[in-house]
Amino acid sequence: MEIKITRNPNPPAPPTGGNYGFGAMFTPHMFQMEFRNGAWGEPSIQPIHDIALHPAAKVLHYGQEIFEGMKAYTNPEDGSVHMFRPDMNIKRFNRSCERMSMPKVDAELFMDALKRLIDLDRDWVPESPEALYIRPTMISTQPSLGVKASDAYLFYIIIGPVGSYFAGGINPLRVKVEERYVRSAAGGVGSAKTGGNYAASLLPIKQAQDAGFDQIVWLDAKTMTTVEEMGAMNIAFVYADKVITAPLSDTILHGVTRDSVGVLCGEFGLNWTETPPVVAEICADADSGKLLEAFACGTAAVVTPIKSLHFQGADHVVGDGGEGPVTCKLRETLCGIHAGISEQHPEWIERIPQFEAV
Repeated sequence: MEIKITRNPNPPAPPTGGNYGFGAMFTPHMFQMEFRNGAWGEPSIQPIHDIALHPAAKVLHYGQEIFEGMKAYTNPEDGSVHMFRPDMNIKRFNRSCERMSMPKVDAELFMDALKRLIDLDRDWVPESPEALYIRPTMISTQPSLGVKASDAYLFYIIIGPVGSYFAGGINPLRVKVEERYVRSAAGGVGSAKTGGNYAASLLPIKQAQDAGFDQIVWLDAKTMTTVEEMGAMNIAFVYADKVITAPLSDTILHGVTRDSVGVLCGEFGLNWTETPPVVAEICADADSGKLLEAFACGTAAVVTPIKSLHFQGADHVVGDGGEGPVTCKLRETLCGIHAGISEQHPEWIERIPQFEAV
């Protein structure tokens, strides 16, 4: 399908000098495509604009929507622009479509839309390690209050430059184990990237941050004894002989960075072990010194060290409270791959071609 392109007649100049924040700036263009009468319509790139919805649009009442989080980077050596493992995000997006009873998007068209949109706003891609954040989204638009899947959808992509996800950059995080609320339960939509999962997290995260913590750690919904995720990202624990993280399930988001970290751990000779981390054991191991490091990983956070876990009224400091060597090596290696200056895993890089001007 050919993508129709309409240029913004008055595009603002790209920002300079950094200080992008996270998710507050957007480029002059967006991609969009509508699903009606059982089929996708014409794909197009247009000037970024507000979306008009009927007050009865199903997304507003039943939360039938999904999204992805991706990044594009500038190679500091040759100025080229590329994405990091977009094929995995496209596959996860379509898995989310299945779980949320939404129509899938053709993977080839999806990739073409990403490349053409990023190329059009190429000047907005900041220098590494900062990045261009990419947010593909699908919402249900049918105006109907019946509780059933929509018959109309809008798929769109917006992009914008971002800095560090955490205000403190890569400074080690003080996190609180959430002992009351849960993120997802078996049989639910925890493995889908849908807004409801994040809406449910807002209150406990705010409560933790008001108490002086950076983020929360989610426990499993059934027993409240094993660690699943941290905030909106995956989490792992480093021992002398292994790196532990929760196994994938329908309560865990299948993280692209998580997968990449697992591959790198194997290449570094570290035993990447997918087993439910028992929170009481993790905290006891932190106290005894057996637990050497802990880190969060995700598209936004990349690899961020964890200073301490607060559980059952006490702080449990991990290692010396700083960034450990494994966390540092994983982060620096991954950032090198992101920037396109590493020889490792060239297959993870998808270059953005320069299309002819339209």
